[in-house]
Parts: sequence; structure tokens; C-alpha cells
Amino acid sequence: MQAIVEKMLTDFERGVLSRRQLAATLTGLAAVAAMPNGFVRPALAAPSLKAITLNHVTVKVPNLQKSSKFYQEFFGMKLAQQSKTIHILSVGESFFGIEEKPGPAALDHYDFGLEGFDAKAMRAKVAAHGLQITPGSRGDDESFKFNDPDGFVVQVNGPKYTGHVGADVPVKKG
Repeated sequence: MQAIVEKMLTDFERGVLSRRQLAATLTGLAAVAAMPNGFVRPALAAPSLKAITLNHVTVKVPNLQKSSKFYQEFFGMKLAQQSKTIHILSVGESFFGIEEKPGPAALDHYDFGLEGFDAKAMRAKVAAHGLQITPGSRGDDESFKFNDPDGFVVQVNGPKYTGHVGADVPVKKG
């Protein structure tokens, strides 16, 4: 546990972890450490946080319109949401995100829908594994992103998450 706390303090000092995130994680670790071994009341049992869906994959591309048109025509995907720089295409119960960003086409992130998603518990799990919340991640109670040990950006949320392209853009029904 000492290594985890030292890592969190280093992250806080580097500005990667906010004061609020540090306090919440330390509080959670202290609460777990104070419990008698093996004792977890059912009402306080941790959520499973088991990945039960591959909610979506988002790619970054230099030409949003060209890429979106290809996937819509080639795979019959319908445009579900859009903004000036993002298109969300329906894929059954999941979706495929396309975001226009400079540079070569690449994977932006992938998203797992978690059983019993609990943002606070998941943030604690991320910190306990020495991983970093992705800078600029929304970081709210609905969804957030972190970097896995290989540097891939992973987004997590509940299995019914449908994505957001921005508050100022109306949702298009597909």
C-alpha cells in the first residue's frame, strides 16, 4: 500500500492527480485498510466493475466527412450524433466514433461498458493500479478515460452509454 500512496503523491505533485482525486483515493484506501480481514458488509461490497460490453471504438482521422461517408455506405451504419468534428455511427447496441484531428489516422480510444459502473470505485481501482486518468478526460460520474499500461486510452462507463458530441449539438435519430 505504501507504493500506491507514494505513486499518488508523486502524481499529485506533477499535477496529474487533482487534490480532490488524491483525497478521495486516500480516503478509500484508509477505509479498506481499517476493515477487519475478510469483512465486507454486503451493502458495502464493491461493484464488480467487470467489462460486459465493448461499448465503442473511436478513431481519429484527417477528413471526417470522407471517413464517415465510407463507414455509412460500406457498412450501412447510420449517423446517430454529430458535431463539427465528431460523428457517432450506430452499430447495433454499440457505436463507432470518428473524430477529426490533425495527423495520420489512428486509434483514439476504446470504451468498455462495466457491470455496476461506479465512477468513484473505478477511479480508486485505476489509482490502485498506478494508472493515470487521461488529461482532458470528462471525468464525471457517467464516464472517464485513463491510460492503460501500454499507453492506450481506455474509456469506462455503464453498458448503456451512448456518447456525447457536445452540449450545443442536437441529437440526430438514426
